[in-house]
Amino acid sequence: MNDATKKVAVSADPISAQTPKDLELMLAASAAKAAKATKAAESTESAVDAVDAVDATAAAVATGPQRCGVIAIVGKPNVGKSTLLNALVGQKISITSRKAQTTRHRITGIRTIEQTQFVFVDTPGFQTRHATALNKSLNKTVMGVISDVDLILFVVEAGSFTLADAKVLSLFKPGIPTLLIANKFDNIHRRAEIAPWLKSMQERHPFAEFVPMSAKNKNDVQRLFGICAKYLPEAPWWYEADELTDRSEKFLASETVREKLFRFTGDELPYTSTVIIEQFGEEKSKNHKRLVRIAATIVVERDSHKAMVIGDKGERLKRIGMETRQELEKLMDCKVFIEIWVKVRSGWADDEARVRSFGYE
Repeated sequence: MNDATKKVAVSADPISAQTPKDLELMLAASAAKAAKATKAAESTESAVDAVDAVDATAAAVATGPQRCGVIAIVGKPNVGKSTLLNALVGQKISITSRKAQTTRHRITGIRTIEQTQFVFVDTPGFQTRHATALNKSLNKTVMGVISDVDLILFVVEAGSFTLADAKVLSLFKPGIPTLLIANKFDNIHRRAEIAPWLKSMQERHPFAEFVPMSAKNKNDVQRLFGICAKYLPEAPWWYEADELTDRSEKFLASETVREKLFRFTGDELPYTSTVIIEQFGEEKSKNHKRLVRIAATIVVERDSHKAMVIGDKGERLKRIGMETRQELEKLMDCKVFIEIWVKVRSGWADDEARVRSFGYE
């Protein structure tokens, strides 16, 4: 049997998927496991907090040697990778928006459960449309991540496979187990619709397992921990048990400003806009246990874009600043003062030196 026709497992069961009937059995098995996990979670949640329930039941590895491994979350732009990472970590560490290419850096999320430490890496969506210096940098980041991990989560929209998905799939190297994460599975209302799609996906790549789920469903996320755990090697933890990310607060501040920028400008503003943190420091305060002062610059390519960001009488920029401050205060548990300017730097996304100077790899 060649790689193109290898078996695909649903969750943890190595069930063959060679015929429509077998595919139906796969989907039924998956639904049964999901229902069982849901029932178990519901009985637990009555006694403990939801997050504690995940920690206590997900990926329950027997007490013994520590396990630790790197798991890459990979897919085309805007397929739900950052939403999945935030759900797995249990806290927002990767920004989200409806605009493609929201994630531009390698974001590491950490979750430690029982004896297993999961090190998740969220990657930028692989860009195929525009060959700018910025996009080349983002694609280089993706390729660098997937070449040295223990497990790949290939995230697609359930029932869909586009040329953009195919481009990402072509990057995978043999030997690294890959799970097919069919995200937004709750949007599939008829099981018969997914069977032909699953068969076609099986023929494209020898996926280790098929995982139908929704990144917004706590029980699905809990189930994913158990699936991932068995692929991680016995190894000492890389981080302390309570660490959630390796990114600094300064980096998170930059990303939060950029998220609000995209949220309030929508498709009006080209994705080439970026954010630079000019100042980030703590100051003494009699009224607050911790005070952080931030100066940020939004960089755009045209004067018309600058006017768009500022808005009528500065209202849009004020709102971006206000919502950024509120979210950072919640995230960092401190008082935040933030000032935001907007500057024009024409052609920066096509200038490799400037792209690097703005912090892109």
